[in-house]
Amino acid sequence: MQRSRNGRIGEARSGNEIDAGRPKQRAFCIAALEAGDDLSELHELLRTAGVAVVGQIVQHLDQPHPNTYIGPGKLAEVKEAAKAADANVVVCDDELSPRQERNLEEGLGMPVVDRTSVILDIFAGHAHSAEGKLQVELAQLEYNMARMRGLWTHLERLGASAAAPGIGARGPGESQIETDRRLARNRITALRRRLKGVSASRATMRAERERAHLPQIALAGYTNAGKSTLLNRLTGAEVGVRDRLFHTLDPTTRELRIHGRPYLLTDTVGFIRKLPHQVVDAFAATLHETREADLILHVIDASAPEAETAEMLRAVDEVLESVGAGDQPRLLVLNKADALDEERRAELGFAHPDGVLISAETGEGIDALGDRIEEEFRRTLRSVDLLLPYADGAALAELHDAAGDLQRDDTADGVRIHARLPATLAERYARYAVDAAGVGVNGDGG
Repeated sequence: MQRSRNGRIGEARSGNEIDAGRPKQRAFCIAALEAGDDLSELHELLRTAGVAVVGQIVQHLDQPHPNTYIGPGKLAEVKEAAKAADANVVVCDDELSPRQERNLEEGLGMPVVDRTSVILDIFAGHAHSAEGKLQVELAQLEYNMARMRGLWTHLERLGASAAAPGIGARGPGESQIETDRRLARNRITALRRRLKGVSASRATMRAERERAHLPQIALAGYTNAGKSTLLNRLTGAEVGVRDRLFHTLDPTTRELRIHGRPYLLTDTVGFIRKLPHQVVDAFAATLHETREADLILHVIDASAPEAETAEMLRAVDEVLESVGAGDQPRLLVLNKADALDEERRAELGFAHPDGVLISAETGEGIDALGDRIEEEFRRTLRSVDLLLPYADGAALAELHDAAGDLQRDDTADGVRIHARLPATLAERYARYAVDAAGVGVNGDGG
């Protein structure tokens, strides 16, 4: 997972590392934190990326050092500890500036990778759709743009003269830097153009769904909280599920039925603390699903410690706010109940009285979740009395499908319907509305 010259994380093979498969990467983790020493999330990211963690050092600072991330005096300790642990890469728990990265590599004498690089590397390995691959490439290019100068310092020196540093300074090194930057900028522009086309296509599909006037639900939450497992459990879908971070990058929409009423349920990319802004920007179109949803199911891993759960909740809230979905109605879903004892269940019930405790794996609490979803939407339903002509069979069939339970009475004038509908759907059928006496609201009998 070491950084190659193009600025990305890649394989680094040495004589004693090459074996039948991919070379083993051994990471030593460092962090500058105000308090605490928990780097479990960084460890999990590295595990997902296929990297072994061999040690860690945390320095308590109000903020990372601007030049070396950790304090200069701490570098020697980290260098000695990393060497003793037989590490071949150092990984930081924050995004580094190009200067911090360069100074750390010089001081430690080994490659240095930051948290953003690890996340982008994972995304690159998990993107399968054309849109996902475009989004990841865009995020990687934008991240690498600021780091190009440091990658070509050996060429910059070729174009400079000690006697006349101003004259002739624009040698092959500077030309290579500018060429790389121009190529990167052109590629970024092309990727954004292509993503706009994909977004337009996605908007068309979203408009088709909206024309069906079906209530829309989005699954959101921390990565690896079990959203895809829940999608499969609720809809019978067969979305791939694995115990690793960011396994799902591409949104999946399936139909969900609760007591006969149809809903559209969409799974979205998982969130994480310190989610790189390049990722949020690149996946804005994907995350748009949360902004358009009538209800967000916020899924959390209830088996995590309470302090960790609070961090997860805060991280998801921040991302939802950043994509404009902060004010959308939400229902908290406490997943992985099968991993809880009675004491922890009682604690969660006290801490999150409005949450729904479920196990997407075993099916526990799924019926209760369906009831809560229906209850949330019932608050927005509008009672309607309609009279549909027999000739309008398509509208009648659609109404039967969308309304779920309804009261129907076949009369000489048409089909009399009493139902509770979402407000947007009720407006669509307003022309069929009748009063209690069966007279059209416009006085024409419907």
